[in-house]
Amino acid sequence: MRLPDETETTAEINIVPMIDVIFSILAFVIISTMFLTRSEGLPINLPSAKTAEPQQTKQINVTIEPDGDIFVDRQPTQVDSLKSSITGLIGENQQGLVIINADKQVDHGRVVTVMDRVRQVQGAKLAIAATKQ
Repeated sequence: MRLPDETETTAEINIVPMIDVIFSILAFVIISTMFLTRSEGLPINLPSAKTAEPQQTKQINVTIEPDGDIFVDRQPTQVDSLKSSITGLIGENQQGLVIINADKQVDHGRVVTVMDRVRQVQGAKLAIAATKQ
């Protein structure tokens, strides 16, 4: 039973604390992502230019299996067509990083032949994959 002098109050939702929580989460995300960026050099203030363009380096994986089969980005290829395959993936006047993943049982001469073909590609940088001991 309600007493006559009680006033009827309407239900309301106060969103101010919810906005404070959202802004706290947003600030945490922004600050934490600033530490996730990888810097290759020392921290400096770079000059700005209107014609500046970001440089994209294409990464290509060349895999040599224990039986000597060669794959370029999981596509089978032969040693003779390796240069044209990599050139087609990198493109004209572009830079690309070619990572050679050779099984440790592959003949050394086979790996050197693949490296020689990769070095003939204009704009291709060479890297050899290994596991850390």
